[in-house]
Amino acid sequence: MPAFRTLDDVDLHGKKVVIRLDLNVPIKDGKVTDTTRIDRVVPTLRELLNKGAAVIVLAHFDRPKGKVIPEMSLKPVAPALEKALGHKVKFVFTDWQSAPKVEAKPGDVILMENTRYHGGEEKNDAGFAKMLGGLGDIFVNDAFSAAHRAHSSTEGIAHVIPAYAGRAMQAELNALAQALETPRKPVIAVVGGAKVSSKLELLGNLVKKVEALVIGGAMANTFLYAQGYGVGKSLCEPDLADTARDILKTADKANCAIILPIDATVAKEFKAGAESHDYGIDAIPADGMMLDVGPMSVDRVKAAIDGCHTLLWNGPFGAFEISPFDAATVAVAKYAAARTKAHKLVTIAGGGDTVSALNHAGVAHDFTYISTAGGAFLEWLEGKELPGVKALQVG
Repeated sequence: MPAFRTLDDVDLHGKKVVIRLDLNVPIKDGKVTDTTRIDRVVPTLRELLNKGAAVIVLAHFDRPKGKVIPEMSLKPVAPALEKALGHKVKFVFTDWQSAPKVEAKPGDVILMENTRYHGGEEKNDAGFAKMLGGLGDIFVNDAFSAAHRAHSSTEGIAHVIPAYAGRAMQAELNALAQALETPRKPVIAVVGGAKVSSKLELLGNLVKKVEALVIGGAMANTFLYAQGYGVGKSLCEPDLADTARDILKTADKANCAIILPIDATVAKEFKAGAESHDYGIDAIPADGMMLDVGPMSVDRVKAAIDGCHTLLWNGPFGAFEISPFDAATVAVAKYAAARTKAHKLVTIAGGGDTVSALNHAGVAHDFTYISTAGGAFLEWLEGKELPGVKALQVG
């Protein structure tokens, strides 16, 4: 990964810092219900304040598409940000139709209204980027989860005033480099989820980067189908059988071992507590649905993890939201967490379902790094260049 500018490269004293955060957090009845994304950026904000800066926060909320929609205002986020930071936060409403007048002195924290109230935000409008840049002296991007979007507040502004990575962004980039660019080998990747079609680019990139690739979730059914196994009434994409076979061939040429299920937990209906049985993949009942990988498959994955030093995880093994189809995901997650705590494994995971699954297993805090970025994390794994990150690179 090319070098990028960080807060270590700038004197912050007396500066007005425009910082891009991801404050697109869940809100119910006017109150934030999950402060995870807020908590992650608190260290950066405190550092800016401690070094004598004035802080002007930019963020988006939902998709107002250039219109002022009161239900999509960032105003309810201000109290949650203030509480997490332990510092007064002033909210400034603007419809962004003209440059807002913002007076900020060292020690101030000002939260600006939803940048997507301006129609040019998502179009990376140069005029809007200039307006945003006019709010301060330097730009800090601490929103990796929005870095895959070339928007005025993530990419355009970085060409108006000097730009730097915040500490959360820096930690994310370092973790991702540790996972694929400079990992301790061998590297094993776990990729799950419902559809092969949604992760074609991811699989195509990973087989060239890792020593072993575990395929779980319903997407594994398509690979089993492509190999001639009956999958009953399981979720499957038969039209992608040729694609699955091509991925297997590419992996073979790259000396990447593909690890598919050898047994599955099967039920006739998809509901919590449904009667289920374990079957070998060569004996899946015609009226059954594979809703999780079986215990023999779990043991096989554990053995593969034993032979690796780095684990990259995106997607669950089964329908982890309901019991008993969470068994494989929980078992592998706990095993990986134990090896991480024993300093035998570096574990990096990301993606919405993945974070939920690891929280469900009670081990999220035991992994080396958990990314809360969805699309940006996935696009980085796919090998794509992220505009918001490129804008921070040196040179």
